[in-house]
Amino acid sequence: MTGTQLAAGSGHVVEGTAITEVFGDGQKLTAVALRYDKEIDASKLSPSTFKVTDRTVTNVYANTSAAKAGHGTNGEYVVIELSPLDEAARLYSDGFSGGSSSSTPSQQPSASASTAPSPSGSASPSGAPSGGPGGPGGGMQSPTLKEAVAEVTQVGTVTTSAGDTYAADSTAVTTSKVDNLIVDDFRQGLKYTDAGTGNSLQYNLFVPKNYDKSKSYPMVLFMHDGGTTGTNPLITLTQGLGAVVWASESEQAKRECFVLAPQFTSEADEGSDGNAAALQTIKGLIDSLTGKYSIDKKRLYTTGQSGGTITSIALDFTYPDLFAASFLVAGQWDDLSQVKPLAKQKIWAVVSQGDEQAYPGMTGIMDTLAKQGAKISRAVWDGQLTPGQFAPYAAQMRAEKTPINFTALKKGTVVWPGLAESSVDNHICTWRTAYAIEGIRDWLFEQKRK
Repeated sequence: MTGTQLAAGSGHVVEGTAITEVFGDGQKLTAVALRYDKEIDASKLSPSTFKVTDRTVTNVYANTSAAKAGHGTNGEYVVIELSPLDEAARLYSDGFSGGSSSSTPSQQPSASASTAPSPSGSASPSGAPSGGPGGPGGGMQSPTLKEAVAEVTQVGTVTTSAGDTYAADSTAVTTSKVDNLIVDDFRQGLKYTDAGTGNSLQYNLFVPKNYDKSKSYPMVLFMHDGGTTGTNPLITLTQGLGAVVWASESEQAKRECFVLAPQFTSEADEGSDGNAAALQTIKGLIDSLTGKYSIDKKRLYTTGQSGGTITSIALDFTYPDLFAASFLVAGQWDDLSQVKPLAKQKIWAVVSQGDEQAYPGMTGIMDTLAKQGAKISRAVWDGQLTPGQFAPYAAQMRAEKTPINFTALKKGTVVWPGLAESSVDNHICTWRTAYAIEGIRDWLFEQKRK
């Protein structure tokens, strides 16, 4: 049966959906799904069938839903995959003026103190790190998150399963919907007000999809860096893998868990200056969630990058019995006398040798903990390894079974293409790499508080 040539293609498009993913360096628009008015023949599609303004089309196939797939199948949707290397792919830009936000992603997948008075009126304690390009507080601007929208033109013929053809059309279709992979799985922009301090805190919460109150679940607290500070609660979810990697389908298949991702509007709110009221508010939020949901208090974990690591350290010595383990990325604490209680805790710290603040700062912490009797495994890794290539190195450290692991990423191997070999870019690229290391994530969940 011979098909019929119908009106131009754009007249048969019902709607367009932009699809985003989060990579180590932030959220990107990586695909568009066009819904047609009839089922489309997957075998008749190719990358040359469509053009997307300012983007590189890498694959085109039909599907039964507006979702990326490993291969095409006849359906009403045409999925147009786009290169994440395109400059126009970037939706998130960080707040670090010292580093470039226009770098292209590497092989990694899509997982400060303020000196202003605290809310209580007291100044930041002297033990908190000072600002600077290698840590939070120096050279920062407000992060930005662009709208996810794409303009698609059907420049080739599209054939339906019935054999009808939709001719090429110069009229572009603009997407009207957005599917933010993993990010949309979080309950976003929630608000907690602490009765003790009166402080309020915005946060995002991932609840396991098959949550069962008769079960008990671990929870990961992720705290962003100072360059991500702002009022938009989605920033902490879109800046990199730190929050979303734990909520990915593959991670949840291994171990269901809650993920708590606060959005701090100022560094004082984050508590990276050791601000007691801010730390109490974060602790209060955790307590409120463990009271509301079936969360295992013996399997609470903290992680953070830069200022988020600084806050984790402050929480660790302020509430030493709160977390089962800490994953500390690109951070430090200046007053080494305050970190001595961490000698009895379980920690995996990752810094870059080219980070002029975090590397010597975390090295000082580890040396201090060793003097307190802590058993520490240390290693230097090549930061250019793929997530899979990191696996044997992480396994080797885990096999040593020490409560504290300290990994330094070798200088000259950390900075991503398009960035300078500077302290600030070593700093930023530490967390772009660290959260993609599966072995460290696995180690974290192996820990349980007695």
